[in-house]
Amino acid sequence: MISYPQVLTIAGSDCDGSAGAQADLKTFMARGTYGMSILTAAVAGNSYQISASMVMPPDFIEAQFKAIAEDFHVKAFKTGMLADTPTIQTVATNIKQNDFGFFVLDPVIITKHGNSLLEESAYQTLLSDLLPLADMITPNFFEAQKLAEMEINTEDDMLVAAKKLQNLGVKNILLKGKHNDDAQTEVKDLLLLEDGQTLWLSESYVKTERVNGTGDTLAACIVSEIAKGNNISDSVKTAKKFTHAAIKNEIDPGHKFGPINHFVKI
Repeated sequence: MISYPQVLTIAGSDCDGSAGAQADLKTFMARGTYGMSILTAAVAGNSYQISASMVMPPDFIEAQFKAIAEDFHVKAFKTGMLADTPTIQTVATNIKQNDFGFFVLDPVIITKHGNSLLEESAYQTLLSDLLPLADMITPNFFEAQKLAEMEINTEDDMLVAAKKLQNLGVKNILLKGKHNDDAQTEVKDLLLLEDGQTLWLSESYVKTERVNGTGDTLAACIVSEIAKGNNISDSVKTAKKFTHAAIKNEIDPGHKFGPINHFVKI
């Protein structure tokens, strides 16, 4: 009987398969882990737009936690879209009650283009209830600015912001550099580890509208690599390479803002 490390995503469902739990599950499989999902919300959308959405009731989210905990040994997990205050509170309570291993928090506060995804009350709940539980957080550029309460203009600013995030209670920070400027030639991310070590990771900037699910994929890949027994630095390096290759090697589903390529090999 073949055994695969068991991993989990706690996230929303994107029906077009480009992001959310669907992107996480594709990443888990691509990286050789057995993925499961606890759905927090669902959206009706395609490569043009999102036309409708709904949030799962807290008791249903809790029932999913119970079902997973009763039967599986989860070695690492991540959270994605958590939608509102009751959802965040329910997820945080159940994370405390269950040992699902290494926790990667993809904050899903602000889009890669700078648009807000959480109301302020829910954001404050995320800070107080969920963030201190995480082993790693993977904010994008705009999320890092909000979390650190500062503007980020230089690499030195990125390091200051990452240290501020550690002061909020998260051990390891992967702060993603800005990547929506067509004039740039590289994307540079910063990994700050619990012991103070820093690592800069750089890949070429790819000009494309097919970037849906980028943040989900990066965090899900880290989860998979950690579950396979790799250390944090190596897991992040692999995740960065996999995500970049998935962006660079475009596929054609949809007509506008398309998915990245989870079929890619590195």
